[in-house]
Amino acid sequence: MKKKKNKIKENVVTLFYAITAAILIRSFLFEPFSIPSGSMYPTLKVGDYLFVSKFDYGFYKHSLPFSIPLIPKRIFYNEPKRGDVVVFKTPEDNKTDYVKRVIGVPGDKIKMISSEIYLNNKKLNRIKIKNEPYKYFDVIRYKEILPDGRNYEIFEMENQNNFFQTNDFDEVEVPKDSFYVLGDNRDNSQDSRFVGFIPKSNLVGKSRIVFLSFDPEIGSWLKFWTWYSALRKDRFLFSLIPHNG
Repeated sequence: MKKKKNKIKENVVTLFYAITAAILIRSFLFEPFSIPSGSMYPTLKVGDYLFVSKFDYGFYKHSLPFSIPLIPKRIFYNEPKRGDVVVFKTPEDNKTDYVKRVIGVPGDKIKMISSEIYLNNKKLNRIKIKNEPYKYFDVIRYKEILPDGRNYEIFEMENQNNFFQTNDFDEVEVPKDSFYVLGDNRDNSQDSRFVGFIPKSNLVGKSRIVFLSFDPEIGSWLKFWTWYSALRKDRFLFSLIPHNG
């Protein structure tokens, strides 16, 4: 009887340590996220699972599960760079997780004219890669290049219409401790053009790597025999850090 009680106690202690370790890893190191929409195509696809680092931008209440307000202000803060793919709580409700790319940092002046971005009065260079189909539309894939040489790929509708079109905007200046973010799928993204600037207090972390990608149009997690064909093998450990040069 005593041995049985000791065994139960050991199991409870082990479970406690495991849960504590999981919470600490999720809060201060890495947290997994899944991609439910196509707003970040071609960089992120529906069914991608990625690791988001919690330490790149420091820690705040959104670092903790359920945004428990145990950290009164952001500590060990490092400012996101232009081109970073970030996860944040949308300012609309401070609850919903969004993933977008940082285009403007504090003090930047930014505008969009005819689908092209002007950053501090200079148009971002972009290079056409190819035309390709995306769902029911034709899109153009571009390489967009930031002033420091960091670059990434974006989608833009080839023949824009009144339903799907880039929402150009007049020049805005990014306030202190805030950021301007856009989706890489420029004509199909709910980003700063709609939700406004993103305060640093809403940052959750930096998207670093896709560790798994599962195509929901091919397979289902409930049907194990579809798993192999639905896995996107070429996206295993796919880096989300922008290229240089």
